[in-house]
Amino acid sequence: MKTRVFTITLLFCLGAMPTGLLAQSTGPSGKIGVVSIQEAIVSTAEGKKAMAELQKKYQPRQQEVQKLNQDIQAISDQLQKQAATLGDEEQRRLNRDLEEKQKLLKRSTEDAQADFATDRDEMFRRIGQKMVKVIDDYARQNGFSLVIGSDQVPIYFAVKEVELTDEVVKLYDAANPADAPVTGGPAATRPVAPSAAKPTKPADKPKP
Repeated sequence: MKTRVFTITLLFCLGAMPTGLLAQSTGPSGKIGVVSIQEAIVSTAEGKKAMAELQKKYQPRQQEVQKLNQDIQAISDQLQKQAATLGDEEQRRLNRDLEEKQKLLKRSTEDAQADFATDRDEMFRRIGQKMVKVIDDYARQNGFSLVIGSDQVPIYFAVKEVELTDEVVKLYDAANPADAPVTGGPAATRPVAPSAAKPTKPADKPKP
């Protein structure tokens, strides 16, 4: 083709990590490369720092969810273990308390997960927009006809030489240095949205 064409699609959805598909046509060279957009973003110094900050931001809400889970379990255990000795009024009070805490747990978890997903996706968009430029420049300068995002397209086999993720991360860090990079890989810094335990069914008072 006489005209170079470079297109990229980054797909972001709530509660899931974003994926990317990248393609470029630069002539008949046939040179192909593979990049994991997701891995590249969380491997950059900026990505690690952003992930650590996101984890710190949502730690109090994670602890809140854990505390509610513990309270629910404690009430459930009390109802089950002391069912024979608790009075009717006390059982009704505990059951009401249990139901209220279960509703609060569900609401708190859903709110935290929604807020977490919004912040996480915004971070991926911000870094992903700059990474597009890095990949674009690298592909053009090194004569690639096609660069595929392995997050989106299933790759069943690829020789090591076509994997460009590490090179893209190095180039991104050189062009976008983080003020205080966080050590450790993606697995060590990837935050996990708070999740609720399965609600405990209120205990029934045994029949005499």
